[in-house]
Amino acid sequence: MKQTHKTRPFLTCGLQEGLDRRHFLTSLGGTAAGMLLAQCSAAPKSTATQPPSSPSGPSPRLPWSTVFKGEAKFRELCSRAQRDNWAALPLSRRTVAAARALLGTPYGNYTLEIDNRVESPSVNLYVLDCWTFYEAALAMARMVKSKPGPWSQGDLLRFIELERYRGGRCDGTYLSRMHHLEEVFSDNERRGLGRNVTRSLGGVRIHRTVREMQIAWRDYRYLRSNPSLLSGMAKVEARVSALPVYYIPKSRVAGIESSLQDGDVLAVVGRDETAYTTHVGLAVRDGRCCRFMHATSKYDKGHRCIIDGRISSYLNEGRSHIGLIVFRPGEAPSAA
Repeated sequence: MKQTHKTRPFLTCGLQEGLDRRHFLTSLGGTAAGMLLAQCSAAPKSTATQPPSSPSGPSPRLPWSTVFKGEAKFRELCSRAQRDNWAALPLSRRTVAAARALLGTPYGNYTLEIDNRVESPSVNLYVLDCWTFYEAALAMARMVKSKPGPWSQGDLLRFIELERYRGGRCDGTYLSRMHHLEEVFSDNERRGLGRNVTRSLGGVRIHRTVREMQIAWRDYRYLRSNPSLLSGMAKVEARVSALPVYYIPKSRVAGIESSLQDGDVLAVVGRDETAYTTHVGLAVRDGRCCRFMHATSKYDKGHRCIIDGRISSYLNEGRSHIGLIVFRPGEAPSAA
C-alpha cells in the first residue's frame, strides 16, 4: 500500500482501494514509546526550533513546518480528548474516539514524501490516506494515555514513530520506515504492541513475492531522488515475502464479524500478486454489526474519512478484494 498523486491511494496509504496498492506504502510504521525523534542519528538534524506548542522535547530532522501540518486540528483533538476524558477509556475505544474526531478529513496521497533524502516522522492532519488515518487515530489514543495533558506536537510524533518505523526508531533514512503492513504487524507484535488475530479467527496461509515498491519506485520522491536505495528495498521486500501471512477469505468474513473489536486494524487483501494488502481501516462496532471506518479515495463516497457499511459488505463491493487481515493493537509500553 503506497501513496500516489494519481488514483492509487493505499500504499503509503495511498493504496487505491482494492485496486492499486502502490499508494498505500508510504505511510506505514513502528520501538517503545520512549524512543525520541532526536535518536534518529543517520541524517543531519534540523536547526528549526520547536513551535510554541512544543516547548520541550527533541526536534525533528526537518523543519516543523515540513513535518507537522494541522496544528489547529491537533489542538482541537487534544481539547476534545481532555473534555471527554479519552484517557479513561480502553485503547480500543480511545482509538475509535480519535478516529471519529477525524471523520470528514479530506483524502490525500503522498503526504509522507516530504524530502528528497532525509526521513523524519511526520504528521499531516489536513489530509489523510487510509494508512495515515488509522495511524493518526492510534497515535492519538496512545498519546493521551501516556501522560496528563497538555500534549505537544512532539508527543504525537513520538507515537507516530513508534508505529511507523522498524523497531520504533527512525534513523533518518527512508528504509527505516516500514512500507508494508505485513511488516508493521509482525514488527509491532514482536515488540508487544499488539497481536495479529487473523489466524485465530480462521485465517488461512497465503504466500506472495512482494515487489510493489521495486516496481513502482518512480512514484516515490525518495526513491526517484536516490535510486541506489532500490537494492536495499529489494532486501526489505524479500524479508516481507518470507513472513508467514494469513488472511480470512472474504466469503468467511461475515461469519467472524462478531469477533471483531472496536479499533481493530482491518487490512484488505487484494488480488495483485506483487503485494498483499490494498487498503486499510479500523473496525467500529455498531450494535451487532461491525462497520469499516477508513479514508476513502472514492469520490462517490466523499473522498474523505468516513464510517462505511459492514466490513463484509465492503469486501464484496470490489472484485479485487479477496479477504482480510486483522491486527489488534495494544497499549504502548509507557501507556500500559
